[in-house]
Amino acid sequence: MSKIRPKQLGNRLQTDTDDLLVLDIRHTEEYDDWHIPDSINVDVYDELANNPNTAKEALATLPDEKEIVTVCAAGVVSQTATDVLEELGYEAATLTDGMNGWSRVHRSAPVPTTLDGTLVQVARPGKGCLSHVLISDGEAAVFDPSHYLEEYEEILDDHDAELVSVFDTHAHADHVSGGAELAERHGVPYYLHLKDALAIDATPVEDGETVEVGSVAIEVIHTPGHSEGSVSFDIDDEALVTGDTLFHESVGRVELGVEAGIEDSDAEANAATLYESLQRLLDRPDDAVVLPAHDSGSPEPPVTATLGEVRERNTDLERDREAFVETLASDIPDHPPNFERVKRTNVGQEDIPDDELSELELGPNRCAAE
Repeated sequence: MSKIRPKQLGNRLQTDTDDLLVLDIRHTEEYDDWHIPDSINVDVYDELANNPNTAKEALATLPDEKEIVTVCAAGVVSQTATDVLEELGYEAATLTDGMNGWSRVHRSAPVPTTLDGTLVQVARPGKGCLSHVLISDGEAAVFDPSHYLEEYEEILDDHDAELVSVFDTHAHADHVSGGAELAERHGVPYYLHLKDALAIDATPVEDGETVEVGSVAIEVIHTPGHSEGSVSFDIDDEALVTGDTLFHESVGRVELGVEAGIEDSDAEANAATLYESLQRLLDRPDDAVVLPAHDSGSPEPPVTATLGEVRERNTDLERDREAFVETLASDIPDHPPNFERVKRTNVGQEDIPDDELSELELGPNRCAAE
């Protein structure tokens, strides 16, 4: 039985795409919603599930000079696709755990800065998520970690660094944070603004507060709007960790906390608040590197842009206050999957069993306003 692990596929997609074809056999609407970049879709899911022989005609048209990796949601029906392809004479393998497995893949790379230390970006291409690890003088801080903590432990080990702080920019809506668990594991503070730490044990951060990691200073900037407790972190005027407040080409959504039932505000008021928060960030140095918590594509780290570059390409920043509020409060895109439960988990109001976390997170992040 031929299989390929998600991390192995991720590595191969970086090096030998000419020899590899990723075949997604899910329904077309599922593929259109969320898929591995550069994969192709042949919607034969029902045929494979009911009578695999009826899928042969469609699958027989695939090119035979490439190895084919089959993908479905969980790696079950795609295994049938692999079996059929092998019967047809193709070289094929099944992606273990399907898109569920792809969602777990993480990649990391250093962010170019002149900080007195090292800043590592951790990208999760299957979710479009970005998190960051700061190392200075043997100490480390982690920003916006996923719940796959081994990825961060490995970075700490590679740099022989002691974790001293864990930060979340906000209570996320698209993925379950590993921040509180990582901090508890190492016996260090878990920093989250009180407005988002509704029922979770966290060390509160306040606007203007400074936290030291090695010889690097991290300034807290309260930037509500996407959530009431959203903060950004200015790292020595060199980097801005902006969470879901400011992306490179968009800004954060303003209705998720309201619709999840954890905020008393409304989308219009949140949009007005976000506008003011963005003005505070735009006062920072133009050469500061903007490091959001998401990238709209399948991010290959490091994903960076200076604040000056973001000003030029982010059309949301060109709107005046009235147009900004009207656009964000009225033009509501599709929600992230299961965002209500994810939000409630990250503020401490719901406890999701470990074996349900991966399935809960499946799908695109959709935390940007457009």
